Amino acid sequence: MRHSNPSLAMLAAAGIGVLLVTRLAMAQADKPITVGLDGTFAPHAMPKVGGKPGEVEGFNVDLATEVAKRLKRPINVVAQEFSGLIPALNAGRFDWLAAPTTVTPERAKNLLFTEGYLNTYYQLVLKKSAPDIASLDALKGKKLTVNKGSAYDKWADTNKDKYGFEVLAFPTQTDAVQAVMAGRADANLGGNTVVAWAAKQNPTLKLGAKIDEGLMWAAPFRKDDVAGRNLVENAIECMKLDGTIARLHEKWFGIKPEPGSAAVTVFKGYGVPGTEGYDPTEHKPQCG
Repeated sequence: MRHSNPSLAMLAAAGIGVLLVTRLAMAQADKPITVGLDGTFAPHAMPKVGGKPGEVEGFNVDLATEVAKRLKRPINVVAQEFSGLIPALNAGRFDWLAAPTTVTPERAKNLLFTEGYLNTYYQLVLKKSAPDIASLDALKGKKLTVNKGSAYDKWADTNKDKYGFEVLAFPTQTDAVQAVMAGRADANLGGNTVVAWAAKQNPTLKLGAKIDEGLMWAAPFRKDDVAGRNLVENAIECMKLDGTIARLHEKWFGIKPEPGSAAVTVFKGYGVPGTEGYDPTEHKPQCG
């Protein structure tokens, strides 16, 4: 009786996966990639200074553009409100989302994610003249703004009764921050890189409490697009290995990523470990 070798079987499976990914890339070489993002989510995506109407720039714009370059395909970046991005993806309008999208158990049930490319923390931003909000308990009786449809909207809605604050949802992150600056709300809850950028650009703002729930941003795909997810994940892994994501991190956020963070770490398998849709099959990134 012959016994199979698990290690050889795993290597064979990985080799077949790489071959399929390579063939897919070659077959679609002339087809433009269409991705969606929120064009008001600075510094990840924002109107380009001196650019054409609708043209955007930022960390995630550069990230998506570089992925397309490595796949040797043109790219079409479409900016719209975040709340409509996931429905548009599932309707087939986008190949994947370039918007920073927090991987949550709820989203993983309906979407397929690449591995994480950035760690994300929730953080408050408020007027510099206002009393500090250094803890969540200090939110009692406050008005908190969020970007409608975002993970921050979900967190705020879930925790508003626990901490006693009121939630005001806005169609864009810019509108949510503007409401705080105008005095119509006490604080905005957003991603740490986004609110840090807002505070840097607006000297009337300051940062408040940070919430670490061990979350990451990753690129979402339709649930049935395993090949597309794996293809883009391979490009992201190569960008981690050659330092491209680290350079983009420093360019847009002003600091180098921390050692061991998602920006520089290649994870085993495909997707985010511990979430639905994760494929533990080991593979070696194919970087040309």
